[in-house]
Order: sequence, then structure tokens, then C-alpha cells
Amino acid sequence: MQTRKLGFTDIEVSLICLGTMTWGEQNSEQEAFQQLDYAMEQGINFIDAAEMYPVPPRAETQGLTEQYLGNWLARRSQRDDLVIASKVAGPGNGLGYLRGGPRLTREHIRSACEGSLKRLQTDYIDLYQVHWPDRSANFFGKLGYDRNPDEQMTPIEETLEALDELVREGKVRHIGLSNETPWGTMQYLRLAEQRGWPRVVSIQTPYNLLNRSFEVGLAEFAHREGTGLLAYSPLAFGMLTGKYLGGKWPEKARLTLYERFSRYTNDRAADATRAYVELAHQHGLTPAQLALAWVNSREFVTSNIIGATTMEQLRENIGSASVTLSPDLVSAIEAIHAEFTYPCP
Repeated sequence: MQTRKLGFTDIEVSLICLGTMTWGEQNSEQEAFQQLDYAMEQGINFIDAAEMYPVPPRAETQGLTEQYLGNWLARRSQRDDLVIASKVAGPGNGLGYLRGGPRLTREHIRSACEGSLKRLQTDYIDLYQVHWPDRSANFFGKLGYDRNPDEQMTPIEETLEALDELVREGKVRHIGLSNETPWGTMQYLRLAEQRGWPRVVSIQTPYNLLNRSFEVGLAEFAHREGTGLLAYSPLAFGMLTGKYLGGKWPEKARLTLYERFSRYTNDRAADATRAYVELAHQHGLTPAQLALAWVNSREFVTSNIIGATTMEQLRENIGSASVTLSPDLVSAIEAIHAEFTYPCP
């Protein structure tokens, strides 16, 4: 398995990262263990979790994902061979049951980290990420920015200082961002330089053939500042496999089960997906192989976060690391993108 540097650190992470957000909802603990065992056999050393997982988030299941991972780590005794990432939740998203509504204050961040460490049964988290901003901003698919005169924002300075404390205490090795904007990223980097606080080493955000908005404002940061992309939703919630085309709603599939996942289901997304599926078949690839191999090939991508609910899906997704796209195929992908530009930001 190919590895890439995590920012400007000395940590090497596998090109494929094992996503975990279905564990505790669509996947049992035993299935999570099977996924972890197989992933390690294939050379994956990078695992991404979050305090709010699994999704859709519910009070009854909150923390199960980290708990499953922690139980597996305790049994395998291979903690130091792995790079474990987790996240502290921001405000909103119906998480009122979590600390009375999570914020990115010092108190909330410390409480969240302690909870994650306990569930993960570890003394440290390799990469601790801010899951989304604690301010009014355009993320989670929102393109335009509208100023909110009534916003209640936690200053980024307070958030970063709290993360600095966790790094100095040895509970966190490095910090990252998720669903962040170019302005927010700039503030974290500026404060780190001014105060001697830890630098952001990664940005986790959606990136796939239907959503390439990372390229507009954040790809240059990845190159110049070492804030490489941890790409999530590389298959656009499974849309890019083609399994939802033609009005199909496969049993137990995520978009079939959960109405909240509607980001990639508009008509232009379906038309673009159809074009990518046909292109994959023309070149002897499955649609998933095409979509994932394309993300893998991007220079600013540090790691591609894949998720699976079945072992068959997991094998195909991890196998994408060995797929190389020809220049002609990449050109054909760009031609489709020119026709269907950002159908699902």
C-alpha cells in the first residue's frame, strides 16, 4: 500500500484510510473487527473516527464507533503501528444530547478528547480534528456566504489554544480541520505561526467526481502549507457506483435507508454519474474503481477515506489503490467535468 506524508510531519499514512461512520448503525462490532483485520492485512495503517459517530447521529448510538475501534485495539496490541484520527463536534446538526450542544470552547474540546481517549482505550490520538466550524460559514454543501449578524461564534484563538494544551500534554500528536473554509484555514495557520501553537496538518472535506469544490480555494493551501486533503465521500454516498441510476433504491443502501443523505441525488448528479459509469465500463473498470482511483491520483490528496458496509465493497474500495488511470482516461474525466461542473457542491 502506497503511503504519503501527513502534512509536514514525519508520519506516513496509507493512501487509503479506513472510514468508520457506519459502525454501530449499519455495521455490528463483529463486522467492524472484520473490516479492521482485512484493512491491516492490505497495508492500511490509517483509521478515521469521530466522537459523534455513527451516522445518522443519535443519542442512543453516539460513541459506539470509537468504542468498537477501542475494543479492537485492546485485543490486537498494535496501537503504535496505526495512525488513529478522531474529531470533536461543532455546534448544530441536532446534537443537543452531546454536552448539551457541542461548541469548540476549551471546556468542550477537553471533555470531547477525554471521552474519545476513554472509548478508544488509548493514551493519545494521532490526529485530532475539528469536525466543522463553530461560526456561520459556508460548509456542508452551502456555496454562498451570508453574514449572520446574530451568530454566536467561538473564537478560533480559543479553539486552537485548547488544542495546543492537548498536544503539550501528549494526548494529541497533531491537529487537523474538517469541513473548513479557506478563511478559517488561514486563521488557524496565522495563529499557529504567531503563538507557536500546533500547525494544522490536514483538511478533511468531501471530494469526488461530483464535488470538486476543494480545488477552488483549498488545494493551493494543501500544496503550499502542507494541509493535505483527507477526502471523504469519494463515492458520493455510493452514488458514483451507479447503483442508484434508473430509479433504483437497493435494499440496505445508505440513500435508501436515510433521507438526510440527499446531497448527491439531484438530476444533474444522476446525469454526470451516468457519464462516469459509461466511461468506466468503456475502460474495463467498475464505476467504483474509476471514482476512487481518480481521487487517489490527485497530488493534493494525503489519504482517501473509504467506507463500506460489506466486505465485498471493502475489497473493491481498497483494491482501487492498485488501479492506474491512463492520461487519455483522465482527459475523458475532465471532459465530463467540463459538461457537469460541480453538480453537487
